Amino acid sequence: MENATSVDEFLLLGVTSVQELQPIFFVMFLIIYLLNLVGNGVILMIIILERRLHSPMYFFLGNLSCLDICYSSVTLPKVLINLVSRHRTISFLGCVTQLHFFHFLGSTEAILLAVMAFDRFVAICSPLRYTAIMNPQLYILLAAMAWIISFFYALMHSVMTAHLNFCHSHKLSHFFCDVKPLLEVACGNTVLNQWLLSVVTGSISMGAFLLTLLSYFYIIAFLLFKNQSCRMLRKALSTCTSHFMVVCLFYGPVGFTYIRPASASASSMSEDRMVAIIYSAVTPVLNPLIYTLRNKEVMLALKKIFGKKLFKDHQVHGRDQCT
Repeated sequence: MENATSVDEFLLLGVTSVQELQPIFFVMFLIIYLLNLVGNGVILMIIILERRLHSPMYFFLGNLSCLDICYSSVTLPKVLINLVSRHRTISFLGCVTQLHFFHFLGSTEAILLAVMAFDRFVAICSPLRYTAIMNPQLYILLAAMAWIISFFYALMHSVMTAHLNFCHSHKLSHFFCDVKPLLEVACGNTVLNQWLLSVVTGSISMGAFLLTLLSYFYIIAFLLFKNQSCRMLRKALSTCTSHFMVVCLFYGPVGFTYIRPASASASSMSEDRMVAIIYSAVTPVLNPLIYTLRNKEVMLALKKIFGKKLFKDHQVHGRDQCT
């Protein structure tokens, strides 16, 4: 058995080792991160300020926007620092903390997307009973369950990873701390960790994905065979298309990274890094664009709130000119 060493920090190899490309990646990630903060922040502000959006669907959308801000904030600030710094290490505690919050927020989003699909199923298939079924107690409970279940799921990974011994190189072939890169530099028996990553992570993600697909299956069946209103059909399909696009953007990269068989090859690790960029940086930016551009209620609320602000600013500017 190889000698285990106590680890104080890990070296993150980052997105690229090519020095000339690092400024380009820095600008790219900075723009992505700022767009994420502004886009999701605006959606949160609209949902809080606009009373017409105080409904279960927008409550869940607000949770999703909050998740996307936190999700990218777990990884991107450290990525930006590492791209302009020669000191690319992360402490052992910082690494485990980053791993915990990354899986905590990612799992919460997976469960929340399934809850949002259930909400659309009730709204479209049982519109007369919607307010009775999706009452404030239920939708707050569903959101709380998504956060609580995910917290303990992530705690399992962080505790199990923290108890590993590390005897190989302390260089992680990634731009943030995740279970798979850490298992590659661990020594001793990691079978249980691999099993938890494959089975438990796969069960949560695939279970939530199948529940989401089941909800859409019933929605499509209802719209095709029981509903005769073209107006309702168009409205329902518009709402569900936005949600389904977000589901595909999230589950595609996640499935590629965590559900496919593990491989320690250099090409596999490079693929994992590229895919991680999509679900940790790009997807959180696209979510507000998809929901905003395809949602008339959000667009109207956006115009209403910012229209009022511009009108007030114009009035103040006019009074200043008169005086």
